Amino acid sequence: QVQLVESGGGLVQAGGSLRLSCVAPEHIFSGYAMGWFRQAPGKEREFVAYISWSGGSSDYADSVKGRFTISRDNVKNTGYLQMNRLKPEDTALYYCATDIRLTTDYTAYKYWGQGTQVTVSS
Repeated sequence: QVQLVESGGGLVQAGGSLRLSCVAPEHIFSGYAMGWFRQAPGKEREFVAYISWSGGSSDYADSVKGRFTISRDNVKNTGYLQMNRLKPEDTALYYCATDIRLTTDYTAYKYWGQGTQVTVSS
């Protein structure tokens, strides 16, 4: 069931930056953890980053640590993923998701967006 809306994807050269946004209805954003996940063609969906409702807890996949930053604006019901120093291997469809639980397991998240494509050229 798609209820979140991602935006901000696109085509960028290696080393460039993109900022993804995720807008959600208040009833599935307020009090919920938010995660970003990605899926490349032929691969399983994988964890990228998550952030707690308060913003006090966050974590990242090792592959993006130091390059990506997750944040949220609980007044605007919007989450963000700032992606810097992008690499060709970051190319994927990026999804945001929310759930009561704070977890890296994508199967645990109840609410999802349709995804936004990120393509990094070498």
